[in-house]
Amino acid sequence: MNATTPPPPSARLAAALEAAEAAARVIRALYQQNVAVQVKADKSPVTEADVQSEKVIRAVLAARFPEDGFFGEETGSERRDAEYLWLVDPIDGTKAFVREYPMFSTQIGLMHRGRLVLGVSSAPVYGELAWAERGQGAWLNGQRLHVSNLATLEDAALSAGNLKTLARSPQWGAYGALVAQLSRIRGYGDFLHYHLLAAGKVDAVVESDVNILDIAALVTIVEEAGGRFTDLSGGEVGLDTTTVLATNGVLHTTVREAIGFG
Repeated sequence: MNATTPPPPSARLAAALEAAEAAARVIRALYQQNVAVQVKADKSPVTEADVQSEKVIRAVLAARFPEDGFFGEETGSERRDAEYLWLVDPIDGTKAFVREYPMFSTQIGLMHRGRLVLGVSSAPVYGELAWAERGQGAWLNGQRLHVSNLATLEDAALSAGNLKTLARSPQWGAYGALVAQLSRIRGYGDFLHYHLLAAGKVDAVVESDVNILDIAALVTIVEEAGGRFTDLSGGEVGLDTTTVLATNGVLHTTVREAIGFG
Protein backbone atom coordinates (compact mmCIF):
# COMPACT_ATOMS: atom_id res chain seq x y z
CA MET A 1 0.00 0.00 0.00
CA ASN A 2 1.62 3.24 -1.15
CA ALA A 3 -1.18 5.75 -0.68
CA THR A 4 -0.07 9.19 0.45
CA THR A 5 -3.45 10.20 1.87
CA PRO A 6 -5.40 8.25 4.50
CA PRO A 7 -8.17 5.98 3.21
CA PRO A 8 -11.72 6.59 4.42
CA PRO A 9 -12.01 5.26 7.98
CA SER A 10 -14.13 2.28 8.85
CA ALA A 11 -17.12 2.93 11.08
CA ARG A 12 -15.22 1.85 14.19
CA LEU A 13 -12.14 3.92 13.34
CA ALA A 14 -14.37 6.94 12.72
CA ALA A 15 -15.96 6.38 16.14
CA ALA A 16 -12.54 6.07 17.82
CA LEU A 17 -11.33 9.28 16.20
CA GLU A 18 -14.50 11.08 17.28
CA ALA A 19 -14.07 9.75 20.82
CA ALA A 20 -10.44 10.88 20.91
CA GLU A 21 -11.42 14.39 19.85
CA ALA A 22 -14.16 14.52 22.48
CA ALA A 23 -11.58 13.50 25.10
CA ALA A 24 -9.12 16.08 23.76
CA ARG A 25 -11.65 18.87 24.39
CA VAL A 26 -12.01 17.76 28.02
CA ILE A 27 -8.26 17.43 28.51
CA ARG A 28 -7.36 20.79 26.95
CA ALA A 29 -9.94 22.54 29.14
CA LEU A 30 -8.46 21.06 32.33
CA TYR A 31 -4.76 21.16 31.45
CA GLN A 32 -2.72 23.58 33.60
CA GLN A 33 -5.80 24.26 35.77
CA ASN A 34 -4.31 22.85 38.98
CA VAL A 35 -6.80 19.99 39.11
CA ALA A 36 -6.98 17.88 42.25
CA VAL A 37 -4.99 14.64 42.25
CA GLN A 38 -6.07 11.45 43.96
CA VAL A 39 -3.97 8.31 44.42
CA LYS A 40 -5.46 4.97 43.39
CA ALA A 41 -4.88 1.65 45.13
CA ASP A 42 -1.96 0.89 42.81
CA LYS A 43 -0.39 4.24 43.86
CA SER A 44 -0.90 5.80 40.42
CA PRO A 45 -2.46 9.28 40.22
CA VAL A 46 -5.89 10.06 38.82
CA THR A 47 -7.55 13.41 38.14
CA GLU A 48 -10.91 14.75 37.05
CA ALA A 49 -9.48 14.96 33.53
CA ASP A 50 -8.80 11.20 33.48
CA VAL A 51 -12.30 10.30 34.63
CA GLN A 52 -14.22 12.83 32.55
CA SER A 53 -12.30 12.11 29.35
CA GLU A 54 -12.89 8.37 29.73
CA LYS A 55 -16.60 8.99 30.28
CA VAL A 56 -16.92 10.92 27.02
CA ILE A 57 -14.94 8.26 25.14
CA ARG A 58 -17.17 5.55 26.54
CA ALA A 59 -20.30 7.51 25.66
CA VAL A 60 -19.26 7.98 22.03
CA LEU A 61 -18.29 4.33 21.55
CA ALA A 62 -21.37 2.97 23.34
CA ALA A 63 -23.68 5.15 21.25
CA ARG A 64 -22.17 3.83 18.00
CA PHE A 65 -21.53 0.22 19.02
CA PRO A 66 -23.57 -0.73 22.09
CA GLU A 67 -22.80 -4.42 21.61
CA ASP A 68 -19.04 -3.94 21.94
CA GLY A 69 -17.16 -4.61 25.16
CA PHE A 70 -15.26 -1.89 27.01
CA PHE A 71 -12.16 -2.03 29.23
CA GLY A 72 -11.15 1.34 30.62
CA GLU A 73 -8.45 2.52 33.00
CA GLU A 74 -10.84 4.60 35.12
CA THR A 75 -14.44 3.41 34.62
CA GLY A 76 -13.85 -0.32 34.54
CA SER A 77 -14.92 -3.03 32.14
CA GLU A 78 -18.08 -4.42 30.64
CA ARG A 79 -18.62 -7.39 28.32
CA ARG A 80 -14.91 -8.21 28.11
CA ASP A 81 -15.81 -11.43 26.28
CA ALA A 82 -17.55 -9.53 23.44
CA GLU A 83 -16.44 -10.07 19.84
CA TYR A 84 -15.09 -6.50 19.81
CA LEU A 85 -13.42 -5.08 22.93
CA TRP A 86 -12.37 -1.44 23.27
CA LEU A 87 -9.22 -0.86 25.37
CA VAL A 88 -8.96 2.72 26.66
CA ASP A 89 -6.50 4.74 28.70
CA PRO A 90 -7.91 8.29 28.68
CA ILE A 91 -4.65 9.89 29.86
CA ASP A 92 -1.61 7.68 29.53
CA GLY A 93 0.93 9.81 31.37
CA THR A 94 -1.18 11.33 34.15
CA LYS A 95 1.99 12.30 36.03
CA ALA A 96 3.05 14.42 33.06
CA PHE A 97 -0.43 15.97 32.90
CA VAL A 98 -0.23 16.84 36.59
CA ARG A 99 3.31 18.26 36.27
CA GLU A 100 2.08 20.30 33.26
CA TYR A 101 4.32 19.04 30.49
CA PRO A 102 2.73 17.68 27.32
CA MET A 103 4.02 14.10 27.28
CA PHE A 104 0.67 12.40 27.76
CA SER A 105 -1.90 10.94 25.42
CA THR A 106 -5.27 9.30 24.99
CA GLN A 107 -5.03 5.66 23.92
CA ILE A 108 -7.96 3.91 22.23
CA GLY A 109 -7.36 0.38 20.97
CA LEU A 110 -9.75 -2.23 19.60
CA MET A 111 -9.43 -5.99 19.93
CA HIS A 112 -11.40 -8.33 17.67
CA ARG A 113 -11.60 -11.92 18.90
CA GLY A 114 -8.36 -11.48 20.81
CA ARG A 115 -6.43 -9.68 18.06
CA LEU A 116 -5.62 -5.97 18.16
CA VAL A 117 -6.97 -4.48 14.94
CA LEU A 118 -7.24 -0.70 15.41
CA GLY A 119 -5.50 2.05 17.34
CA VAL A 120 -5.83 5.78 17.94
CA SER A 121 -3.09 7.59 19.88
CA SER A 122 -3.98 11.22 20.55
CA ALA A 123 -1.61 13.66 22.23
CA PRO A 124 -3.79 16.78 22.25
CA VAL A 125 -1.35 19.21 23.88
CA TYR A 126 1.79 17.84 22.24
CA GLY A 127 0.00 18.08 18.91
CA GLU A 128 0.12 14.55 17.48
CA LEU A 129 -2.69 12.25 16.40
CA ALA A 130 -1.72 8.79 15.15
CA TRP A 131 -4.06 6.08 13.99
CA ALA A 132 -4.10 2.77 12.18
CA GLU A 133 -6.33 -0.15 11.32
CA ARG A 134 -5.41 -3.49 9.85
CA GLY A 135 -4.61 -3.34 6.15
CA GLN A 136 -4.94 0.44 5.93
CA GLY A 137 -1.50 1.68 6.99
CA ALA A 138 -0.47 3.89 9.89
CA TRP A 139 -0.85 7.66 9.87
CA LEU A 140 0.35 10.61 11.94
CA ASN A 141 -1.38 13.98 11.46
CA GLY A 142 -2.47 12.73 8.04
CA GLN A 143 1.00 11.62 6.89
CA ARG A 144 1.85 7.97 6.14
CA LEU A 145 4.17 6.33 8.67
CA HIS A 146 6.87 3.78 7.99
CA VAL A 147 9.55 2.32 10.23
CA SER A 148 13.26 2.53 9.43
CA ASN A 149 15.22 -0.19 7.66
CA LEU A 150 18.36 0.03 9.82
CA ALA A 151 19.76 -3.44 10.35
CA THR A 152 22.71 -3.10 12.75
CA LEU A 153 22.86 -2.22 16.43
CA GLU A 154 25.78 0.13 15.77
CA ASP A 155 23.50 2.32 13.64
CA ALA A 156 20.35 1.99 15.74
CA ALA A 157 18.59 4.24 18.25
CA LEU A 158 16.70 2.60 21.10
CA SER A 159 14.22 4.33 23.41
CA ALA A 160 13.48 2.75 26.79
CA GLY A 161 10.92 3.33 29.53
CA ASN A 162 9.51 1.68 32.66
CA LEU A 163 12.53 -0.55 33.21
CA LYS A 164 12.12 -1.34 36.93
CA THR A 165 11.36 -5.02 36.42
CA LEU A 166 14.16 -5.42 33.89
CA ALA A 167 16.57 -3.69 36.30
CA ARG A 168 15.79 -6.36 38.91
CA SER A 169 16.13 -9.25 36.48
CA PRO A 170 19.07 -11.42 35.36
CA GLN A 171 18.82 -9.68 31.96
CA TRP A 172 19.91 -6.28 33.34
CA GLY A 173 23.58 -6.89 32.64
CA ALA A 174 22.80 -8.01 29.09
CA TYR A 175 20.71 -4.88 28.59
CA GLY A 176 23.67 -2.77 29.68
CA ALA A 177 25.88 -4.56 27.15
CA LEU A 178 23.27 -3.87 24.45
CA VAL A 179 23.22 -0.17 25.33
CA ALA A 180 26.99 -0.03 24.84
CA GLN A 181 26.58 -1.28 21.27
CA LEU A 182 23.90 1.17 20.14
CA SER A 183 24.34 4.40 18.24
CA ARG A 184 21.93 6.20 20.58
CA ILE A 185 19.93 5.42 23.71
CA ARG A 186 16.97 7.62 24.62
CA GLY A 187 14.02 7.56 27.02
CA TYR A 188 11.23 9.37 25.20
CA GLY A 189 8.57 7.36 27.02
CA ASP A 190 4.83 6.79 26.79
CA PHE A 191 3.25 7.46 23.38
CA LEU A 192 6.19 9.39 21.97
CA HIS A 193 8.75 6.68 21.46
CA TYR A 194 6.16 4.54 19.64
CA HIS A 195 5.21 7.44 17.36
CA LEU A 196 8.93 7.96 16.66
CA LEU A 197 9.43 4.25 16.00
CA ALA A 198 6.51 4.14 13.56
CA ALA A 199 7.91 7.22 11.81
CA GLY A 200 11.38 5.68 11.39
CA LYS A 201 13.07 8.10 13.80
CA VAL A 202 14.04 5.52 16.41
CA ASP A 203 14.51 1.84 15.70
CA ALA A 204 13.51 -0.04 18.86
CA VAL A 205 11.58 0.43 22.10
CA VAL A 206 11.98 -1.59 25.31
CA GLU A 207 9.70 -1.48 28.36
CA SER A 208 9.30 -3.93 31.23
CA ASP A 209 6.45 -2.47 33.32
CA VAL A 210 3.37 -1.69 31.23
CA ASN A 211 -0.34 -2.36 31.19
CA ILE A 212 -2.18 -3.48 28.06
CA LEU A 213 -4.19 -0.24 28.15
CA ASP A 214 -0.94 1.74 27.76
CA ILE A 215 0.01 0.00 24.53
CA ALA A 216 -3.08 -1.55 22.89
CA ALA A 217 -3.56 1.27 20.38
CA LEU A 218 0.16 1.49 19.64
CA VAL A 219 0.51 -2.16 18.62
CA THR A 220 -1.55 -1.68 15.46
CA ILE A 221 0.12 1.65 14.69
CA VAL A 222 3.64 0.20 14.86
CA GLU A 223 2.75 -2.96 12.97
CA GLU A 224 0.87 -1.11 10.22
CA ALA A 225 3.95 1.11 9.85
CA GLY A 226 5.92 -2.06 9.06
CA GLY A 227 7.34 -2.75 12.50
CA ARG A 228 7.04 -5.61 14.95
CA PHE A 229 5.51 -5.46 18.43
CA THR A 230 5.79 -8.27 20.99
CA ASP A 231 6.57 -8.77 24.64
CA LEU A 232 10.25 -9.05 25.61
CA SER A 233 10.26 -12.82 25.11
CA GLY A 234 8.82 -12.45 21.61
CA GLY A 235 5.26 -13.45 22.52
CA GLU A 236 2.15 -11.91 21.00
CA VAL A 237 0.62 -8.96 22.84
CA GLY A 238 -2.55 -9.78 24.79
CA LEU A 239 -4.59 -8.59 27.75
CA ASP A 240 -1.99 -9.86 30.24
CA THR A 241 1.08 -8.36 28.53
CA THR A 242 3.38 -6.39 30.84
CA THR A 243 6.57 -6.01 28.77
CA VAL A 244 7.36 -4.62 25.32
CA LEU A 245 9.86 -5.11 22.57
CA ALA A 246 8.83 -3.00 19.57
CA THR A 247 11.20 -2.57 16.64
CA ASN A 248 11.47 -1.83 12.97
CA GLY A 249 11.20 -5.58 12.48
CA VAL A 250 14.68 -6.03 11.03
CA LEU A 251 16.27 -5.63 14.47
CA HIS A 252 13.69 -7.56 16.48
CA THR A 253 15.47 -10.88 16.94
CA THR A 254 18.85 -9.19 17.39
CA VAL A 255 17.61 -6.95 20.22
CA ARG A 256 15.66 -9.74 21.91
CA GLU A 257 18.66 -12.07 21.90
CA ALA A 258 21.02 -9.30 23.02
CA ILE A 259 18.89 -8.69 26.14
CA GLY A 260 18.91 -12.40 26.90
CA PHE A 261 15.41 -13.39 25.80
CA GLY A 262 16.55 -15.30 22.71
